[in-house]
Amino acid sequence: MEIVDLPNPSPGKGELLIRTHFSAISTGTEGKTVSDARKGYIAKAQARKEEVSKVIKAAKTHGLTDTYKMVMNKLEALQPLGYSAAGEVIAMGSGVEGFEIGDHVACGGATASHGELMVIPKNLCVKVEKGTALDQAAFTTIGAIAMQGIRRAGLGLGENCVVIGLGLIGQLSIRLLRAAGVRAYGVDLKQELVDQAIISGAEGAAHRQDEQIEDKIKAFSGGQDVDAVIITAATSSTDPVELAGRICRVHGKVVVVGNVPTGFSRKAYYRKELDLLMSTSYGPGRYDRHYEEKGLDYPIGQVRWTENRNMQAFAALLSNGSLDISDLITHRFPFPSAKEAFDTVVDQSISKMGVILTYDTEKALSNGAIHFNHTAQKGDRVSVIGAGSFASNFLLPTLKEELTLAGVVTARPHTAENAKRKFGFERAFANSAELLSDPSSSAVVIATRHDSHASLAIEALKKGKRVFLEKPLCLNWSELEAIESQLREPGCPELMVGFNRRFAPHVQAVYEKFNGLPVAIQYRVNAGAQPADHWVHDPEIGGGRIVGEACHFIDLCIFLSRSRVVSVSAKALPDHNGQNDTMIASLHFENGSIANISYFSNGNPKMPKEYLEIFSGGVSAVIDDFKSLEIFGAAEKTKSGKQDKGHAAEIAAFGAALKTGAPLPIRVDEVLHSTRVTFAIIDSIKMGGELVKMEEVDGRK
Repeated sequence: MEIVDLPNPSPGKGELLIRTHFSAISTGTEGKTVSDARKGYIAKAQARKEEVSKVIKAAKTHGLTDTYKMVMNKLEALQPLGYSAAGEVIAMGSGVEGFEIGDHVACGGATASHGELMVIPKNLCVKVEKGTALDQAAFTTIGAIAMQGIRRAGLGLGENCVVIGLGLIGQLSIRLLRAAGVRAYGVDLKQELVDQAIISGAEGAAHRQDEQIEDKIKAFSGGQDVDAVIITAATSSTDPVELAGRICRVHGKVVVVGNVPTGFSRKAYYRKELDLLMSTSYGPGRYDRHYEEKGLDYPIGQVRWTENRNMQAFAALLSNGSLDISDLITHRFPFPSAKEAFDTVVDQSISKMGVILTYDTEKALSNGAIHFNHTAQKGDRVSVIGAGSFASNFLLPTLKEELTLAGVVTARPHTAENAKRKFGFERAFANSAELLSDPSSSAVVIATRHDSHASLAIEALKKGKRVFLEKPLCLNWSELEAIESQLREPGCPELMVGFNRRFAPHVQAVYEKFNGLPVAIQYRVNAGAQPADHWVHDPEIGGGRIVGEACHFIDLCIFLSRSRVVSVSAKALPDHNGQNDTMIASLHFENGSIANISYFSNGNPKMPKEYLEIFSGGVSAVIDDFKSLEIFGAAEKTKSGKQDKGHAAEIAAFGAALKTGAPLPIRVDEVLHSTRVTFAIIDSIKMGGELVKMEEVDGRK
């Protein structure tokens, strides 16, 4: 564990920049994360069995060496901690309403990590009345978790409830129940927490090993059993759920807030017809990208209590004096002593409840940048925008071997710092504008989410930088027109898109074999399903899977045909979500070549993903998932032993072009043509499979 000096984050659309005053440590969730991180590799594997199975699956596809590198990239990467904090608004992005600079706020979510500055989406940020103790407000997100569990229980004035698990969320639950006029009883395995529950307002509490515990709870309920049980414990045992079934009344409710298994015996739940309910973190909106990232709220008439409104309610209880949790804050550490704070959290021998980090709000904040006085050296220096898993695993390892890595920027500063350390970048920038204005590199690699591709590429070209842009080029016709307009500017640098399959060894071998005659291509892609709410389906962010991934296969068919497409037709399987990600497209070329691309999202994941057949002049070639190549009629058969889709060769070719000043390995006109064909396929699907002529598309503005 370490404290890292990072570039200051910048708020984007719908985001606020918060200067942190206090951040709360979740002794349960974060304590387990840190404890697991301090284990050896074998112990980590035992604690993360689901991730181990993914590693085994990846090894079968990518080989042991590449999979090992990917796993180590993940294990060695910096991972921020924290999700509940409070501070002051110091800047806002566009589209933020209801806040002003200087507002005190409580905030939550993945970006509310322990640090001097936080960028928070607006739906995960709530105002706190001036005068409210911000150290208590730092627990707002954790409090919202407790509040949502109570809402799921549906308890009313005068009813009763047992809380099993009396850690921080359990203690907050008891205080919230008391504030709501609900009688509470606490249960835990630690006597000190049982005693604390009485201080928190429980009418009764008992140690779980108390032999009379069930009789005491029955007496607490007036002999009728309790109306609801809220489980806030974290354990691998089914005991909390079993106990809840025995002490809950007929038609009562059991709400699971904590991390407990639910493989319980049926008898009590069946005979009493109990409701077993899950409570999802802070409330409705959690894990919904449209709500949390895009700021789209749920109408209050349909969803009364969203995660934001739960946070508002908790903050209001603190502000009006209905709730005081000052006595639950047992430990305070200045931010520079964060390691000591987490040592305390994971030390089971130390009694603790609420642990917070405090921040020096008078300190002048640096931007974490190291300044260089480089003059631009044509060709051998490159900067990178976006260094997520794909870039880190497939682009940057080769890029660092070919070129000098000047600067890097990512959406989150800690990811940029990861890349700087791992791959040897000279500098981590605060934002893309600052990076593109830096004269120390003559080229930029852009590997961000799809919605930023067009704007970043245009800005990079305006700054005179050659561009390697991960697919796709852009999301729609208007963005394509804007890119073409920029490329027509006098002296505009080159741009290429990362259509890596052109560079795969097996593809190169086939390309040399079929030289001159028209080809017939059959390309089957077992793409697999993606959840309906995955960002790639969002037309504003991902553009859909045809734009986001099928463009690869379209470009490869164009490459192998050595010709331009003259017309396309495509039809998609009926899909109530309108995603069109199970489709067949037919391409017709100037030189007479034909290609059929079958892109299927409805297949079995055990089937290999890509199967490519090429036919020409009595010779046939089969590339099976980029692992093997067999050419019939030439008596050739090769098997690489691992999958190679050409990423390394592509980056090597890009690097060679930069160093020598040669043209980029994929010409701009090829990139534009592949993109137009991709959009034409989408148009054909919308028209029910009607033939689209490229001469009409090419004239489109």
